[in-house]
Amino acid sequence: MATTIMKNAAADSAEAYYKAMNDKDANGMAEHLHPDVCLVTPMEQLTGKTAVLEAATRLMRFVQSVSVHAKFGTEDEAMLTYNMDFGEQIGVCRAAAWMKFKDALIVRNEIFFDPRPFARG
Repeated sequence: MATTIMKNAAADSAEAYYKAMNDKDANGMAEHLHPDVCLVTPMEQLTGKTAVLEAATRLMRFVQSVSVHAKFGTEDEAMLTYNMDFGEQIGVCRAAAWMKFKDALIVRNEIFFDPRPFARG
């Protein structure tokens, strides 16, 4: 009996986006973003690829690593859980991201995490 491995393009693209962030590769992140992407976090809401990439670039200066723990998705949605390590000052931020895709690109990235450690910094 042959084994079939089903790939989920949305979940794989979502994971690749965060891998590019881990690698501090803004161009790699840009490849996954729709021009009208909307980023929603407990701390801010941004619209547009340029604004989202500028925020990600600022964030990457403080992030030591990003590690995805779980992912799943449908044809046009993905959900990930991941850790973002900020080092000693903030520590590890455990987060979840719900992503919506349009034309195989991230058009909405809604991130859920506890913002309290960032208020101290």
